[in-house]
Amino acid sequence: MTSITYETDIATARSVVLEALNTHDGLTGWWTNDVNRKEEVLYFNFPGVPEPFQLRRDQADENRVVWVNVGAFPPHWAGTTITWDLTGTPEGTRVAFAHSGFPEGEPEVPMISETWGILMTRLKDYAETGKPNPFFTV
Repeated sequence: MTSITYETDIATARSVVLEALNTHDGLTGWWTNDVNRKEEVLYFNFPGVPEPFQLRRDQADENRVVWVNVGAFPPHWAGTTITWDLTGTPEGTRVAFAHSGFPEGEPEVPMISETWGILMTRLKDYAETGKPNPFFTV
């Protein structure tokens, strides 16, 4: 299985990063401006995409947030897991990100990796400034 990983330091409290990963306002502040929730499943809508990405939040505590793809779309995300591990630093919060479970040789991984790199920067900027700037707007 193939994984995409990133690590970034964010100059803010862990609680602020957790809010960006776990609340409607947080998620719409850096990822997409169209996020819905039904129980523990998050529905992320993107421009030009026929159906939402469906990610079930399996864990959300002060050290880790875990989402599991539970939808059939996009097919190359089937069975993948997104993990955000949070640790403190003297300046704020270190975020170790992983999107894992892609089949070996999945041709979409480079594009997905590039997008996650951009999204990690958006997450950092939003958490540090509080100014919404979602990468995708529907």
